[in-house]
Amino acid sequence: MWYKKCFFCGSSHVVKNGQRKQVQQYKCKDCGRQFLGGKRRNKQQIITDYIEGKQTRKQLAEKYGVSIRTIERDLEEMRYVQKVSKDKEVVIQMDTTYWGRNFGLMVIKDAYRNKLLWRKYVKYETIADYVEGVYWLREHHFTIYGIVIDGLRGLAEALKIYPIQHCQFHQMMTIRHYLTGNPDIEASKKLLSLVNNMTKMNKESFIEAFDRWYLTYKEVLNERVHDRRIKTPPYMRPKLRSAYFSIKRNMKRLWTFYDYTDRIIPNTNNGLESIFADIKSKVRVHSGLTRAHRMKLIDEYISRHY
Repeated sequence: MWYKKCFFCGSSHVVKNGQRKQVQQYKCKDCGRQFLGGKRRNKQQIITDYIEGKQTRKQLAEKYGVSIRTIERDLEEMRYVQKVSKDKEVVIQMDTTYWGRNFGLMVIKDAYRNKLLWRKYVKYETIADYVEGVYWLREHHFTIYGIVIDGLRGLAEALKIYPIQHCQFHQMMTIRHYLTGNPDIEASKKLLSLVNNMTKMNKESFIEAFDRWYLTYKEVLNERVHDRRIKTPPYMRPKLRSAYFSIKRNMKRLWTFYDYTDRIIPNTNNGLESIFADIKSKVRVHSGLTRAHRMKLIDEYISRHY
């Protein structure tokens, strides 16, 4: 006993109707239409398997019994449509992640609703692109109560009409870049330790500890190379000075979240970093994609999840 339903109307009143190229044909007694036997591909399911199931095009071709090129044609039907969030009052986070040297994804995210409000594919991050994203939000009637940025110099000044929070995690990474994870002199060790504990301290205690560090190690910080042949000898520890002045320059923006407690501004961009890690884990499965296909994959995944 076998059961078959009409592919068009779903009726069970189906009879065999010969073969075509050794494939069984069927005819529906209700609607009168003919169709071939065997499984028919569900293109949306193929896209889901590709995006969510981490299956390569070759694996999908074997699963559905078709060629890789057929799977590629099915995947061409992925169409991204920009959706504008209905929640218009936001605190936003912005950053850029990269695949290689000339392919990056710039993102602006709603800090608390886990929605990506705007994005753009870029070769490298620029202030103009971030400002473009903010203007896009304003044109679509978003009210921005605060912005969390990374360490791109000049960006805070370009967006100074908003409360700007400099990501504390990015600041910690900047200091580690200058001092390394295991500095050799005491002044560097103390400064690195202070910055590593930044997220556990309040504004007043951090500033007090930072000023105390400067008074303790001012001579070490300002010591110059001992060479009388040079009229103005260079500093002995330029990287330590760079680390110090980086904190000093960003100090007023490292604690914006502390000053605007009514707006609940995050102190880091970690929520955005977790999204980048999630997207990269999906893209990594499909190595060798062209730029256009990679963009389609990212767009489809973001539209489903963010």
